[in-house]
Amino acid sequence: MEEQSLFSKFLVNLRSSCKYYTGYPKDLGPSRVIHFTSEREFVQLLHQGYPVVVAFTIKSNYSKHLDKVLEESAAEFYPHVKFLRVECPKYPGFCITRQKKEYPFVEIFHSPEQAAAQGRVADPTITKYSVKVLPFNYDVSAYGFREFFKRHGIRSSDSN
Repeated sequence: MEEQSLFSKFLVNLRSSCKYYTGYPKDLGPSRVIHFTSEREFVQLLHQGYPVVVAFTIKSNYSKHLDKVLEESAAEFYPHVKFLRVECPKYPGFCITRQKKEYPFVEIFHSPEQAAAQGRVADPTITKYSVKVLPFNYDVSAYGFREFFKRHGIRSSDSN
């Protein structure tokens, strides 16, 4: 009985402290994944200056796996990288603009910079921004995101 309790404590400690332990679900705390509600809120999120990982999803078994990866990754990279999930059937206009045919897919939006004045601007109160969009074609895991961020020089933690 004592041995069972000791092992149970070991597992609880392992789940909560080990970044790479995948045998059991981790206690990630409250969800850090942001759910897309409008393009206006998306633009406001980009203007905060953080890289934004956007998962464009539809209902599928793979999307269930992707949701778990997003939750884990959002918790790991918080607050340096934001993770956003777009349910494409609810927001088809936004998803169609990405011009992809296969779902789900992931893109990384980062480096919002004020764009140089381009020609005449109809409304001087409008500020244009330039955002880099990179397709994510790495392993869909927290490790894959970490490697992608390293490769593209995206700050994902206090140490880089």
